[in-house]
Amino acid sequence: MSAEMIITFEGKKKVNAEYRGQTIRTDQSVSNGGDGAAPEPFSLFLASIGTCAGIYAKSFCDQRGIASEKVKIVQTMEFNPDTRLISKIKLEVKLPPEFPEKYKSALVKTINLCAVKRHLQNPPEIQTFVD
Repeated sequence: MSAEMIITFEGKKKVNAEYRGQTIRTDQSVSNGGDGAAPEPFSLFLASIGTCAGIYAKSFCDQRGIASEKVKIVQTMEFNPDTRLISKIKLEVKLPPEFPEKYKSALVKTINLCAVKRHLQNPPEIQTFVD
């Protein structure tokens, strides 16, 4: 099974992705020659980790009738200056005092099922070629 995403160039430093009927817009910051009109691609990559964890947490709460409005995930990235890459990403789940104790470890297990995280742990092969 395969899926297709179409990448298009809008102008200046704007690059868009068309996928499943939606347009995902990106741009570069002004300091990188863009207009800063949309997130940079790497920012979207990082956000996909936290928001994926978030939808798993939200679904967990919804299925158990637990209010999720006060639940927060703080994502912290540690940068390795030698490799110039992020070496660690931490997801700290902040729960309100009324969150049931009996569900805390199950919530973490559920968040760890996030599809983005699983793809990072078992990365796909990426092939680049000219047709």
